Amino acid sequence: MDVLIGQLATGLSLGSILLLAALGLALTFGQMGVINMAHGEFIMAGCYTAFVVQKVVSNAAVSLLVSLVVGFLVGGLLGVLLETTLIQRMYHRPLDTLLVTFGVGLILQQVARDIFGAPAVNVTAPPWLSGGVDILGAVVPKTRLFILLLAVVCVTVLAAMLTYSAMGRRIRAVVQNRDLAETSGISSRRTDVTTFFIGSGLAGVAGVALTLIGSTSPTTGQAYLIDAFLVVVVGGLGQIKGTVIAAFALGLLNSFIEYSTTASLAKVIVFVLIVIFLQVRPQGLFTVRTRSLV
Repeated sequence: MDVLIGQLATGLSLGSILLLAALGLALTFGQMGVINMAHGEFIMAGCYTAFVVQKVVSNAAVSLLVSLVVGFLVGGLLGVLLETTLIQRMYHRPLDTLLVTFGVGLILQQVARDIFGAPAVNVTAPPWLSGGVDILGAVVPKTRLFILLLAVVCVTVLAAMLTYSAMGRRIRAVVQNRDLAETSGISSRRTDVTTFFIGSGLAGVAGVALTLIGSTSPTTGQAYLIDAFLVVVVGGLGQIKGTVIAAFALGLLNSFIEYSTTASLAKVIVFVLIVIFLQVRPQGLFTVRTRSLV
């Protein structure tokens, strides 16, 4: 029983990390169709934001809260800069966006090395996140529970924004039919920039959260990029609920397989299962309803 609870806790923890990393992609890739290979570097920027903020604000508890806000802004502004300078010219050329953003990611990694150096840096977690919580005999680190709570909050806020706010309705209108939305008076350019800002900002928040469970280096984001793409594809492009289900499903699956094998073999098995699933259901768990004729 203790083992089962422990693996469930590990799987949910991994799923919450994947969910935070994939939420931004659910907007930029899932809803806008942009293959942003620099998304991992936006996560890395959030990590270094937390490091810098803690240098300025010595109180770890306060610096974490400040870092979440600043990390969102830093990631969002990087996304806006990328969208306005490069991506806006390539919305109908997905392979070009893949190559260009991959190059941008390499540039951002080198910038991080020049500023912070190659060695990994660490961020100190607040005292109230030290230790763990005993759940039916299994001790779960408080940092993991905080990341799970943060993921739930981000999903809730994002879903509410897309469903109830005027901004969310504009985003959904542009996704369903860009031409019709423009004839209705919606600025697709402003909506594209806003969507990229939110998606990239969520990557920055994910980076801040990741500093609670590991060190930060210029390649930190790359470790989560492929898994984040897999979560979005399995969940269904542009589907927040699919992203949530896929993230936790892959986290739990990886946790239980890894328990009886090894970490590297578990990743291989999960990847094979994803390939098989996509052969059966290539559109993912859910699909976006669209009024577009193309």
